[in-house]
Amino acid sequence: MAWKQCGIIARKARPGGSQSGTVAVPADQKYMRNLMKPLLLMVALAAAAPVFAQSKAGPATAEARRWSMLDTYCGECHNATDWAGGVAFDTLAPADVPNDINVWEHTVRKLRGHLMPPPGYKQPTQAEKDDMVGWLETRLDARKETPRAEYVTAHRLNRTEYANAVRTLLGVDIKVQDLLPPEIEMEGFDNIAAALTVSPAFLDQYISAARYISARAVGSATPKMGKATYGNQGGIMPPGTRGGVKFRHYFPADGEYHFSVANDMTGSSAISTPSLFRQTVVMFLDGREVFRGSFGGKEDLGLADREGVSGGAKVMARFRNIPVKVTFGMHEITFTSVERAQALSDANTGGGVAGGGGGPLSVEVTGPYGQTSFSAGSTRDRIFVCDAKTEAEEKPCAEKIARHLATQAYRRPATDADVQHLMGFYAAGRKDIGNFTGGVQEIVMAVISSPDFLYRSIQPKADQKRPQPLTALELASRLSFFLWSDVPDEELLQVAVSGKLTDRAVYEKQVKRMLVEKRASALVTSFAMRWLNVDDLDAVKPDPKLYAGFSAALRNNFSTEMELFLSEVLLENKSVLELLSADYTYVNADLARHYGLRDVKGATFRRVQLTDANRFGLLGKGAVLLRTSYPDRTSPVLRGAWVLEKLLNTMTSPPPPGVETNLTAVEGAQPTTLRGRLEVHRSARNCNQCHGVIDPIGLAMENFDVVGAWRTRDSGLAVDASTVLPNGVAINGVAQLREALLARPDQFVQTMVQKLLMYGTGREVAPADMPQVRQIVRNVKPAGYHFFDLVMGVVKSDAFRLQGLPHAEGSKGATTVAAAQK
Repeated sequence: MAWKQCGIIARKARPGGSQSGTVAVPADQKYMRNLMKPLLLMVALAAAAPVFAQSKAGPATAEARRWSMLDTYCGECHNATDWAGGVAFDTLAPADVPNDINVWEHTVRKLRGHLMPPPGYKQPTQAEKDDMVGWLETRLDARKETPRAEYVTAHRLNRTEYANAVRTLLGVDIKVQDLLPPEIEMEGFDNIAAALTVSPAFLDQYISAARYISARAVGSATPKMGKATYGNQGGIMPPGTRGGVKFRHYFPADGEYHFSVANDMTGSSAISTPSLFRQTVVMFLDGREVFRGSFGGKEDLGLADREGVSGGAKVMARFRNIPVKVTFGMHEITFTSVERAQALSDANTGGGVAGGGGGPLSVEVTGPYGQTSFSAGSTRDRIFVCDAKTEAEEKPCAEKIARHLATQAYRRPATDADVQHLMGFYAAGRKDIGNFTGGVQEIVMAVISSPDFLYRSIQPKADQKRPQPLTALELASRLSFFLWSDVPDEELLQVAVSGKLTDRAVYEKQVKRMLVEKRASALVTSFAMRWLNVDDLDAVKPDPKLYAGFSAALRNNFSTEMELFLSEVLLENKSVLELLSADYTYVNADLARHYGLRDVKGATFRRVQLTDANRFGLLGKGAVLLRTSYPDRTSPVLRGAWVLEKLLNTMTSPPPPGVETNLTAVEGAQPTTLRGRLEVHRSARNCNQCHGVIDPIGLAMENFDVVGAWRTRDSGLAVDASTVLPNGVAINGVAQLREALLARPDQFVQTMVQKLLMYGTGREVAPADMPQVRQIVRNVKPAGYHFFDLVMGVVKSDAFRLQGLPHAEGSKGATTVAAAQK
């Protein structure tokens, strides 16, 4: 039967065998089955007689009508003979709905996503589907025995959380991708506990990372001379500036360091052709100006004319070996040029720090020079909370440091046993390295390689029979990693230690405080960007022969636009529906030109009002459009699946093995549009089961090419973006697609709540969670679906605040790490 791919999971046992799969049915059995269907329906209705007996009209009549809908549209495959998808509706009755949550929650999802009945088969009206879904959800939500929380195994910090925690605890920035392997993702998220497994090789990398980090955190009083060269690491330049280089560098001690622009400031292949107009170059250290110089204009032009290459070298000498006093630790360096009037622009000649393709491609840092030291106020103060001036003071001070670091890193008050364990590392380091600092370095290494730091574990109570509330400390840790992807700060930790965090008013106050803190930006970078699958735009590399105007800079612009847009909607607590409807975005001159926007100048991103409805919200963003394309063509399939999965939480299935999925135009063949080739592919009934739902959505976005530029022709033929959505609504283009999505806002908001719950708890959302998810959506609706309300609904839910019963297999990860550390 065609419904073998519906994927409904049944809890009822299939007669004579497994719970899933289908069997071949002989013709005579099919004949008998059809004769028996009315009888089976009568039996099911008879079993439901107590339900239907509520009244002679009204509820009973509605119940019967709804239940008969299953026979009309679902009974051909989901019956006691075929058991398609492992479920037979003719063996169930209305009274079974609250008791069989897996079957009925999956049924709700399939109906909402128009995956059941499959396209090409007789369909109920949208009103009938809505009525059935509403009835099922009401019955499921009324179930009192539904588990209120699922179990979360020992939860290892992922790479992002690890890097953030190291920065917060020790003040050390690391390129975590160079130290630790990538995580396994689930639905785009890399913080799901069950996927964060550990291998022996992985443990070796954690120990190596801890040694590297501890050395940088403590520093060296006699560091070696070092040299490093940086290109632009990205980020927004200071207001009133244009282009340049921004990067972060680790300075091993207080001292003098030299900075040199490592290429020709003119941006020209000939040093003898400096800029026609005078330009001012500024260097910032952590946002504070520490150097200003200029080049170009008549004098430098004359010098280059008179002396040629040597004259150009004299100009560039102003930007070599610039001495700057820098303190220990990680600092942000920016080289940029002051924005000038458009009339004085060298854009046409390529001159200047920010001129097209010009500017400093790299900056070299060398040092330290001369005497070095450590001064108060550096990030070392996060470690050295005391100062051992004599040998007798060393051990008590080391114990104080160990207790302080362990409390912060372990997210709970350190015990005497914790301190005693760490002091063993101190003694070994003090002996091997020969000084107090060496011993402290070993304490740091031991703390950040400890399972108490690397894992979040919720300790089960003895003889636990039902979901248990998290302790105040466990709740503080879950809250901080949800909202910040980081360890709790001092205030949250102290509130938890006092036990007050479990008080409702105190809890809500802390959540509101955390949402407006700077670290809440993790909800954009770690949650939203990953949810929407726009965190890795490098995955799509447009064919340079077809898209010659595309560049790495434009790709970065897509990411910056998306991050700024998401930040406004989420962190400024706007309605999450603005993710779809917003008539504003963020662009710089290059991105504005790509979008066809006028009157935007310079490299700085700014908020602009949109007038073209095709660009509103997520569906008009270059990041989304690029990520849902192939290098050489667009993909209505990828784009339709993205809308279904990311915005409507309707999971699509991969194509069966052996199915041809290459829709690239054949060279030399008669030109056809991608739409035409896709229609041929979809003509096969088995293919249409999925593509009949996916493709109509993606076709509405065909006016956007691979790199998100607007187009009206494909392969020389006019683009046709008209389509009929799975619910029967006819639309034409992306603007009408957006309006169709906004016409049913609860489905989008429900998707977002589910994603927040999954990300916040670090586990997959289970069918038993859905009543709480729907209640959150109902609660936030009157105020307009504001983001902070969604977050508050999630963190106040039992699914977030409780720990379910442990699974039989448990988790060996934390134990393995502890053994490796020893």
